[in-house]
Amino acid sequence: MSERDRRMLSFPAVHPCEGISPPTLVASLISLSQSICSYEPQEFQTQRHNARETIRQIGIVLMFLEELEDSALQIPSSAVLCLAELHFTFQKIHFLMQDCTLQAARLLMLAKSELVASQFRALIRAVATSLDVLPLHHFHLCADVTELTQLVTKQASKATFQLDPSDARLTNTLHSVLCHFSRGTEPDLISLHQILHYLQITTWTDCNTQIHFLQEEISLECRHRQDKQLPLLSSLVAFLSYCRGVIFQIIQDTQPRCTTPFNLTSVNPQDFRCPISLDLMTDPVTVSTGQTYDRASIQKWLKAGNSTCPKTGEKLTNTDLVPNTTLKRLIQHFCAHNGISLFNSCNHKNNTVAGSPAAAHAMQFLAWFLTRRLAFGTEEQKHKGAYEIRVLARTSIFNRGCLIEMGTVPPLLDLLSSANDKSTQENTISALLKLSKHPNGPKSIIESGSVNAILWVLKNGLTLEARQIAAATIFYLSSVKEYAESIGENPEVIPALVELVKEGRTCGRKNAVVAIFGLLSLPRNHQRVLAADAVPALLDILSSSSDKEQLIAEALAVLAALAENVEGARAILQGSALPLTVGMLRSATSRAAKEHSASILLSLCVNGGPEVVAVLAKDPSLMPLLYSLLAEAYSHAAKKARFLIKVIQDFHETRTSGLKGSSPPQEPSLHVW
Repeated sequence: MSERDRRMLSFPAVHPCEGISPPTLVASLISLSQSICSYEPQEFQTQRHNARETIRQIGIVLMFLEELEDSALQIPSSAVLCLAELHFTFQKIHFLMQDCTLQAARLLMLAKSELVASQFRALIRAVATSLDVLPLHHFHLCADVTELTQLVTKQASKATFQLDPSDARLTNTLHSVLCHFSRGTEPDLISLHQILHYLQITTWTDCNTQIHFLQEEISLECRHRQDKQLPLLSSLVAFLSYCRGVIFQIIQDTQPRCTTPFNLTSVNPQDFRCPISLDLMTDPVTVSTGQTYDRASIQKWLKAGNSTCPKTGEKLTNTDLVPNTTLKRLIQHFCAHNGISLFNSCNHKNNTVAGSPAAAHAMQFLAWFLTRRLAFGTEEQKHKGAYEIRVLARTSIFNRGCLIEMGTVPPLLDLLSSANDKSTQENTISALLKLSKHPNGPKSIIESGSVNAILWVLKNGLTLEARQIAAATIFYLSSVKEYAESIGENPEVIPALVELVKEGRTCGRKNAVVAIFGLLSLPRNHQRVLAADAVPALLDILSSSSDKEQLIAEALAVLAALAENVEGARAILQGSALPLTVGMLRSATSRAAKEHSASILLSLCVNGGPEVVAVLAKDPSLMPLLYSLLAEAYSHAAKKARFLIKVIQDFHETRTSGLKGSSPPQEPSLHVW
């Protein structure tokens, strides 16, 4: 188990195996003791007194163990049992030391200081219990070591592991601050500074590191189907977010350089839900039938005595659960891009709540602070405000709703219109992108008159990154039908997107393609897309061997939508698309790409006439490809393939029967091959 696969202050120690030899057990105990004693008191930001006392007592036990190893005495079985219990306790102490010295966990350790002190106390008393029943008289060790060991036993059983006065004082201050937030009142900055200073959280990056750690803790809590600690963890995240936004003015962070809408046309988010619980899968595993479930759900199913696959009803040949790491990464990617936390997926909620009253009010205060900074701050403060909004809006839907409600959109748009700095422009347009993903985001942005400002960045952005983020923003704004109409009516939007398809990098091209796909939800935009010469640009993606399959799948999706009407089919056929599309059907590995390829071919047959069917009927490789789709049982792709097979078979039957169309087809009026 890796360190971050366990929750903080949880100690998954294991007992030594029954057959372990005494010398091996003693050697392992010495190694564990040395690891514990290697910690220095100054490594502990909290619990220094308790850690120092623990290290001192384990150090004395280490002397006893080393003497025991050097003497090579025969160890009786009763002593082996005591040493095994001691080994079990030492593991837990080592876990506790790891947690207390983890730099990213300082705030959490302060918040749980009483619990941590009690764990030190309980573990040292467990050491005393093991030593107390250890038959020291059997070992014939030197008197000094025996006496010290007996002294440790007495001290450990009576030791008072209490909270340091300074820890207690700052713990009370922290809980007082959280209570202020819970009641809807802002705490004084002096208290915040005292906490941060005590924990040596001195920079924006220090604060951000603590936030990321706590967010991982929330994910681990959810993975283990626990939620008792979630209100506290959410409150601590909000506390640090408030400090990061209000106290630290210098940003020390870098963002990923590519911001892309999630692969909406290629992946169905419903595939991320466990067929048993219907929740987002946090730990997807595959069973022998090839079906994937969340580990906790399928384990519960199997423990209930079931031996069949819940989805297919097939008999499971074995109960092995194979981790589906690819799907897990996709789910994490989806959650990151859509502000969905594992906490809320475990609790049957969409991430629209803060997690605690303290977290809700802290976020509201911070959003209002950032809004004022954007409206009235210096240029540097405005830049910092835009960046904070970008980071906060990435975290959760609740944060996005709070930022929109507190009025951050209008000043963000003003900043976008006036930004003459690359970094400021990127952060501002990225903040708007994140806010556009909220259900109320498109309305707030459009009604604030944003289209021209976003269009300007799309066409003339100071960086290619800013242009591709603008394209992604247009995609999300177009998800609302009425806005897709108003955006499409702007004569410059679609040509600008097509231009980005032609000259952008992979990420930018994908954003532009997906934005065009979004606009095609409105039929009247089809002609505008065709008029902007989108088809040649899309076909160029298909013919380029360097383009990634995800981009190719998105381009195929747009072409499939255009091919559904006669004008679109004509434009695609004029671009010699048939061989390219058949090639995609042959070489594509994704379900979406195969499905879109089959859809394009079917639409071209329907809208292109018998000439197109005649050309496809001559290709001996096509029918095996279509039959393979039926065999792979892709629902939509199989349906398209079935219709296309029927069209081609009907064509062949018509020719052989001597009916109309039996003569060789005339030269196509369109360039279909």
